Amino acid sequence: MTDRGLFAEREPHAPLAERLRPKTLDDVVGQSHLLGEGKPLRLAFSSGKLPSMILWGPPGVGKTTLARLIANTADAEFIPLSAVLSGVKDIREAVERAEHTLQQSGRRTILFVDEVHRFNKSQQDAFLPFVESGLFTFIGATTENPSFEVNSALLSRAQVFVLEALAEKELAVLLERALELESRGLTIGEEAREQILGYADGDARRLLNFLEGLFNAAHAAGVNEVDMAFLQSTMASKLRRFDKGGEAFYDQISALHKSVRGSNPDAALYWFLRMLDGGADPLYLGRRIVRMAIEDIGLADPRAQEMAESACAIYERLGTPEGELALSNAVLYLAVAPKSNAAYMAYNQMKALVASDKSRPVPLHLRNAPTKLMKELNYGKEYRYAHNEPEAYAAGEQYFPDDMTPVRVYEPTPRGLEGKIGEKLAHLRELDRKAKK
Repeated sequence: MTDRGLFAEREPHAPLAERLRPKTLDDVVGQSHLLGEGKPLRLAFSSGKLPSMILWGPPGVGKTTLARLIANTADAEFIPLSAVLSGVKDIREAVERAEHTLQQSGRRTILFVDEVHRFNKSQQDAFLPFVESGLFTFIGATTENPSFEVNSALLSRAQVFVLEALAEKELAVLLERALELESRGLTIGEEAREQILGYADGDARRLLNFLEGLFNAAHAAGVNEVDMAFLQSTMASKLRRFDKGGEAFYDQISALHKSVRGSNPDAALYWFLRMLDGGADPLYLGRRIVRMAIEDIGLADPRAQEMAESACAIYERLGTPEGELALSNAVLYLAVAPKSNAAYMAYNQMKALVASDKSRPVPLHLRNAPTKLMKELNYGKEYRYAHNEPEAYAAGEQYFPDDMTPVRVYEPTPRGLEGKIGEKLAHLRELDRKAKK
């Protein structure tokens, strides 16, 4: 039997998403901002001058498909790598294969690296000399912002194309193609159709994988029309929109953080449980909860940070589900706690000042004097020991460098414990004012 015969036999058993993978550029659904007439990728296809590129976008929007189409259009050797499964050895083998192809046939090679953000710096650096020499055209695909996840050296040698989640009308085109190919007379009711398209949430692969399972369930049950009742009874457990590896993840953690900051405990608990339900790592959420306590509550209620850290420790000890309850308690506590970012803002302002300022010497009176020589050099001379002063405060003392005008960056809010802190600082500043008269 020929290879073609084998391929023909296996093709019907390939996943639905694979069988519906576009064969030409005109078959691609979505990404019209890149593939429409006169748009960047369409022009690159037409010219045949393909730059190395990074395809950045959420899952299931056609990054791998576009890479394959680019290779087919350019009549180039296509070498796919997955950054999850590959290492330096695989990169080396890909380079040798590209060199062999160039020597034997003169054909170019397109090296496609899926999830390129998973490669570390040294692995990403390994591509640089071969991209520069033109041995292959590099195409990386990532769901993460390449500004943060791709080395600047590699990023500077590649164009970044941003792919967008598919709109529902675009997903509807794929749904119709799937019905034509696979339905065997099956129809889908309008309400069920809307639910399915909503579940797909812009992800073509998720849509087609879901439809494949739905078609199989319907055929097995002898159902001719999929309505909401059938959809809920057979596929309800899969109708979740959370994607712990894509943009929805960051949208939802943002919603959780902003609900806590906005002192809305119910919304905060909702987003926390949405993320848990979708498969988020509870300890990742715990780390973000600790950050919320530090950044948005700060000294208005220092117990918030202690409670957030304690909740993480409890989760590590008890696991699921008891530990999740401890984390949810922390979420609720943070949401209702008094809010202050005064300490956070003070940190950022002073950090910026230190970074931009010159290096100033420590005043002599603030230096330790453990040796006779240091004492002779006036180290520690005239230092005022605060505990020996009235109210344990050395009024009017100077703690900044001698040649620096004192700055004030920490301004407590009137909320929670910071209200008391603010009152104390105001009293101490009044003592300083009187001491300097």
